[in-house]
Amino acid sequence: MTPGARLSAAIEVLADIAERRRPVADALKDWGLAHRFAGSGDRATIATLVYDALRRRASAAWIMDEDTPRAVLIGSLRLQRGLAAQTIAGLFTGERFAPAPLGEAERARLETGTLSDAPVHVAGDVPEWVVPSLEKALGDDLLPELRALARRAPLDIRVNTLKATREGTGEALAHLSPEPTPLAPDGLRVPLGEDGRGPALHVEPEFLEGWFEIQDEGSQLAARLSGVQAGMTVIDLCAGGGGKTLALAALMNNQGRLIATDGDPRRLAPIHERLRRAGAVAEVRTPRGGKGRPDVLTDLDGAADLVLVDAPCTGSGTWRRNPDAKWRLRPGSLATRVAEQEAVLDRAARLVRPGGRVVYVTCSLLPEENDAAVAGLAGRRDDLKLRPLDLPDEVAARVRRTAHGVQMSPERTGTDGFYVALLERGPAHP
Repeated sequence: MTPGARLSAAIEVLADIAERRRPVADALKDWGLAHRFAGSGDRATIATLVYDALRRRASAAWIMDEDTPRAVLIGSLRLQRGLAAQTIAGLFTGERFAPAPLGEAERARLETGTLSDAPVHVAGDVPEWVVPSLEKALGDDLLPELRALARRAPLDIRVNTLKATREGTGEALAHLSPEPTPLAPDGLRVPLGEDGRGPALHVEPEFLEGWFEIQDEGSQLAARLSGVQAGMTVIDLCAGGGGKTLALAALMNNQGRLIATDGDPRRLAPIHERLRRAGAVAEVRTPRGGKGRPDVLTDLDGAADLVLVDAPCTGSGTWRRNPDAKWRLRPGSLATRVAEQEAVLDRAARLVRPGGRVVYVTCSLLPEENDAAVAGLAGRRDDLKLRPLDLPDEVAARVRRTAHGVQMSPERTGTDGFYVALLERGPAHP
């Protein structure tokens, strides 16, 4: 496909997303199935164009003074890729499946459009209704953080210390030029290509042998900040696909008892193969039955040294990777997540032993899902007290401390927007 044809395809996918309010991955998959002549390189480039346009949807529409898929794509080429108006015009020729030539108004907007007087939600490319919450969390750093959240995310891996070392893995992947992650001691960062896409790490021999997992540095730090130690009884209560379960197993050096479960059994499907590949020891408890299914953890009530709650959330801290999610988020979705967080925290409180800890993690920047959630649990349980996290100096210097926990963010830590808080169980008051 020609560069112009790829642009036309991206506009088509963006129109599908806008009309049907569907996830970008679904729209891209359907486009690929309907256009089997497109090669893997074509599909990758189209996907990058679409993701970049969604990252900058509001600001691109603002400078173009129009919010059509075509206008958003044109604006994103200038804002996200830094292309000059003349270069963009050279791609919009109308020839050989390329989009129609730029009109005079489009050329003028590319030349003169500016974000200097744009409101925060436009300049920061987020829904307007979430700005008050984000401002509470980010304060004076709001706009720089939002702009960082609209950039492409890095590609991080966590070296599996059950099988390998960071130095050895870095040498084995030297052809990819990885660099140590700044904060996570077991992480490596792999450079992205000019198109913003990383290499196919899942076909590397070292991945197949379980030497590493693909995991954002912030997620790696969240597992480490839990304070997990060898010999503990640990429950990963919202394990999902098992990313943090694998990290916990490595930090425990497979010594102790590690139980992984999730309220949605479908999310647990990948965990078995991942555990096998990593050589990680964990007991997976999969809920059976439909609504109102039996609790698979009743025998562990009051027995856990550590319960990790990687709670279901809006995912606002991962909007760099999932930019379509921010435009589909609604206030009702946030309310649903808050209710789910309350339920899973209450379950965690029943599992932890006296003297044990509940570590609460989200990939969200919204205080309603973070400080408010743990404060709510502490208010409902007089035997659970909020405690400060033990932070390495280099991490303490970068994270943003909140009233009850710590917040990572793209601008401050270079990671996704992970939140971590700690509650410790003591004896209940009479």
